[in-house]
Amino acid sequence: MYYELELESHVRVPPKDFNEADLKKIILKGLNERFENFISKDLGIAIAVSEVKDVGEGTIIPGDGASYYRTKFTLLVFRPEIHELALGEITEITDFGVFFNMGAIDGMIHLSQTMDDFVTTSKAGVLTGKETKKMLRSGDRCRARIIAISYKEINNPKIGLTMRQPGLGSLMAVKEEKEKSKSPDEKKSKSPDEKKSKSRDEKKK
Repeated sequence: MYYELELESHVRVPPKDFNEADLKKIILKGLNERFENFISKDLGIAIAVSEVKDVGEGTIIPGDGASYYRTKFTLLVFRPEIHELALGEITEITDFGVFFNMGAIDGMIHLSQTMDDFVTTSKAGVLTGKETKKMLRSGDRCRARIIAISYKEINNPKIGLTMRQPGLGSLMAVKEEKEKSKSPDEKKSKSPDEKKSKSRDEKKK
């Protein structure tokens, strides 16, 4: 899940930037450089500093020509949570599973968790369900659920996901299943917009 966190910290502004008219712009740049590739088990995975809210007076430390400003800012982070639904894209299919890009980070879906079926992998890198004949390819947009999170390597957290549960998997396949499950009456019924459009056409005639 994505969060906006309000944080406070001292930001170093080097002498070369003292003539810059927009101090907040310099501080924003410095903060984004600091939080680039930043990952914390407590805070999450940093995306970007979205706003500098307040800048205090500068302080100079003996032996350092830079000025330090106490700053309040907003940090956008992605914090994965167990059982959370995630939208993403399949970026690679291997013999042992699928790499799943969630935007902020990649996750892994084990082959046994790609669908509720026995799965085979072709040389072209396509997963096919034995009974359902469903297919998964690189580039497919999918919905998955987070089932495991590990920060053992803090700079490379591991996210495990599943697509075996109802409503998960390829968005196109989920949409097709939803259409198939509709009753004949539901399929015949039109939306209010479709009814209005039909009424306008009849009036024109």
